[in-house]
Amino acid sequence: MALEDEKAKPFEFIVSIMNKEVVVPLCSLPLNQERCVPMSNFDLLMLLETNYVSILCYKNPAAMQGSPPSSSIADFIGSLKKSMAQVLVSFYPLAGEVVYNTVGEPEILCNNRGVDFIEAYADVELENLNLHNFDLSFVVGKLVPEKKSCSIFTVQLTVLSCGSVVVVCLFDHRFIDGYSANMFLVSWAEFTLSKPLTYSSPLFQRSLVKPRNLGCIDTTFISETSYVNLLENGDDDDDDPIIISSRMYYIKGEHINNLQTLASSSDYKATKVEAFSAFLWKMISTTLFTTFEGEELCRLGILVDGRRELMDGGDDRDKMMRLYFGNVLSIPILEKKASDLKVKPLNEVAREVHKCMEKVLRMEHFLGILDWVETVRTKSRLSRISSFTHKNDAPGIVVSSGTKFPIGGVDFGWGKPILGSFHFPMGMRKLTKCGYVLPMLSPVGNGDWLLYMQLNEPQLELLETQVSHILKPLTFDYLYSRVRDTRSKM
Repeated sequence: MALEDEKAKPFEFIVSIMNKEVVVPLCSLPLNQERCVPMSNFDLLMLLETNYVSILCYKNPAAMQGSPPSSSIADFIGSLKKSMAQVLVSFYPLAGEVVYNTVGEPEILCNNRGVDFIEAYADVELENLNLHNFDLSFVVGKLVPEKKSCSIFTVQLTVLSCGSVVVVCLFDHRFIDGYSANMFLVSWAEFTLSKPLTYSSPLFQRSLVKPRNLGCIDTTFISETSYVNLLENGDDDDDDPIIISSRMYYIKGEHINNLQTLASSSDYKATKVEAFSAFLWKMISTTLFTTFEGEELCRLGILVDGRRELMDGGDDRDKMMRLYFGNVLSIPILEKKASDLKVKPLNEVAREVHKCMEKVLRMEHFLGILDWVETVRTKSRLSRISSFTHKNDAPGIVVSSGTKFPIGGVDFGWGKPILGSFHFPMGMRKLTKCGYVLPMLSPVGNGDWLLYMQLNEPQLELLETQVSHILKPLTFDYLYSRVRDTRSKM
């Protein structure tokens, strides 16, 4: 096993492109489907181009004792391309191209161009990939495909020297949030195995998230949560010297449960995400004491999916929002002095997180966002609408939540992946100007989490020295414990 040492030199390996082709939908675009998918007002909160990838690592089944006979790699690749052609019939915008309308906003031209599918070979074994430091292993131009300016979705399948396979899908966040990416991955796997579809008919109608009849816009939610602001002069952080690094950790279910207990009170039970967010906020704030003596503000943002809040109780409407493909996100934020966060017990900090979430987890909040964006989108020189950042930002973190995304269960016929994760190889800082943390369910099970973190070096050093008993660097030894446990029960 490779030692997961973030300060070690990168393990060099060569990736060779073996084949490139364009996978097109199995049939042409039906006449009743949208020929052009514009950005919704939620999408416009992501107007600055940000790309992310899903990473799925599959151990060669033939190398796993006790596994059923597996198909060859060639058959595996062929089945993925065949099922992609099928699933793209329903997810037809992914086979289109990004174009720009007359006011300079991007939109998807649904022309059935197809999806770039890259087949590659890497002279490295799965166990030698550095899972703790994603920046060393999952590099753009190697295991991560480069993005063409006109595409919103690209796939690269890399066969490793041990016969294992890494499937990386690159998504354009301007049109595809994590929920939407999960819809596609689940459907792709179900097509591959000829299973009934969980998401039979994804919906791309932007009318589902249209603003209300505008009159007097209620902007209370803006002042209450410091949610949105308009940047009209482009990015002001091109020369930002802060370096953000990507790391992967795991945290045992028992530690998550313990944090939840400490964050709760007799009259209030914190959710796991609220407890973890409060804990991380307190920890990150301590990095400000060396420079600012604790008087600097520290910010916490929690990314929220609004689909459930936009359901109105009607069966048809609820079903449509469940199938809606696009961004439906909000990032409520809190600001506190680092000195205040230091002295407050975890349960009080978690209660403040909970109160903020209560203001956001309601239909009126998300409808207010749609209305507000509508009032500003026509302003001249609009470069982007930022959902978290302000000029002269206070340091902080955004905590997302992927614990409801079953990415670790995406089975294309080779069994569940040994690792399923999301990654921002181009970085999140230009969008959030802060750290980013994404908890996901561990494939090992037992309530463990995987934690994808993009933080600066002082923050990483603090966590690895102060809470190393909770946050453990991700290794294959940990991931293979599931395999060992399964074998021991056979």
